[in-house]
Amino acid sequence: MGTMSKKIYTESNFIIIVEDNDTMRLGMSETLQRAGYRVQAYDQAGQALEKIKALNPELVITDLRMEPMDGLQLLREMKEVGLPTQVLLVSAYGTVDDAVKAMQLGAADFLTKPFSPDELRIRVQKIMEQRAAEQLIDQLQEQNRYLRQEVDTPYAWLVGRSPSMRRIFELIDRVAGEDSSVLIQGESGTGKELVARAIHRKSLRNKGPFIKVNCAALNDNLLESELFGHEKGSFTGALRRKKGRFELADQGTLFLDEIGDVSSAMQVKLLRVLQEKEFERVGGEQTIRVDVRVIAATNQNLANLVHSGRFREDLFYRLNVIPMNLPPLRQRKEDLPLLAEHFLKKLNSKKRLSADAIKIMQNYSWPGNVRELENLMERLHVIVREEEIGADTIAAYLSPQVGLHPSTEAMNLNDAVFQFEKQLIEHALQQSGGIKNRAAKMLGIRTSALYYKLEKFGLI
Repeated sequence: MGTMSKKIYTESNFIIIVEDNDTMRLGMSETLQRAGYRVQAYDQAGQALEKIKALNPELVITDLRMEPMDGLQLLREMKEVGLPTQVLLVSAYGTVDDAVKAMQLGAADFLTKPFSPDELRIRVQKIMEQRAAEQLIDQLQEQNRYLRQEVDTPYAWLVGRSPSMRRIFELIDRVAGEDSSVLIQGESGTGKELVARAIHRKSLRNKGPFIKVNCAALNDNLLESELFGHEKGSFTGALRRKKGRFELADQGTLFLDEIGDVSSAMQVKLLRVLQEKEFERVGGEQTIRVDVRVIAATNQNLANLVHSGRFREDLFYRLNVIPMNLPPLRQRKEDLPLLAEHFLKKLNSKKRLSADAIKIMQNYSWPGNVRELENLMERLHVIVREEEIGADTIAAYLSPQVGLHPSTEAMNLNDAVFQFEKQLIEHALQQSGGIKNRAAKMLGIRTSALYYKLEKFGLI
């Protein structure tokens, strides 16, 4: 993975004034405060320098002639420590030489006393607008560098050096050049869609579309319309002809996520498309042929579903030409530091994990897998103030999850199962931000089943 450069961000609309003349200092402060800026003012450059280092203001306005440290020396000190703050120098004794020297040292502007409040406001506004434009350009360039690095990475967003992940990368390389169907199996949050995208990107179809369908999110009627399209007037609300995902994926790849949730009736229709490469839109008579590679994924064991009669054996073999099984995070814990760093970089975060914090994370079971880790890194980035995230902080944020193992003391099996299942559902809701279908996906059950369990446990 590529690295992103460390940046120091200034605090927006915050100005520090350094002026040893009381009247001038008060006047500039009041003028800029009325213009909507937050201002702190100091009468000595040495004292102001410490505050500038600590607070990272967006702009420093400093007098040129002061004792014992003058404005040019203050500017020099700021640039030596790499502060990105802009500097406006003001002086009653301004000369061309002073202005040139200030600009050579990196000052944004030079203003000669006396000046009107309007002139001060205009100069400050100009500097702020220029600084905002430069920061936007820097941000876009940084994002472009990062995105280029990610695009150039052979496996896109997949991260890992563990033996199990190296085997996945090798398998992606082998299957990408073929057109065979692929069945990706693994727990929720292990990165099945990322693997599917990586196969598509490395395949000969990479110039064509990658189209995704979440089969668990739609009932039979909606799923049929999504997959095959429909004709105008074929059902109530069908106000125009709609192309289905198979048509949209022509010459590309169709990713059927959560294929294990498809009904028996829909399985028959999918089998025909995989065998014949043709279908009709809902309400239509025209047979449409497509050239699509199908990659399917599920967090369920399809072989077990076949054995129990809930999944067609012939469809299973059509999909399972090339099987791929993704390891859960608990089986590839050596990848944890890489993954955590990757997610923090995606957030452009300056935070880092201590060695002790990583040890605690490696002792955790990660029921939500990589998705849970990504959510945790985002939570730490937003909430935690310290740059280094220590063991205590990680323990505090993982403690509700580590505590998912119920005490079985003086408890029969039914009670233990009841308590454990309830805690797992509460944890999934917490990780999904309360979004029910996402929580159901993490738990590997239908959304309707989740609602039943929420009623059962008194959680709604």
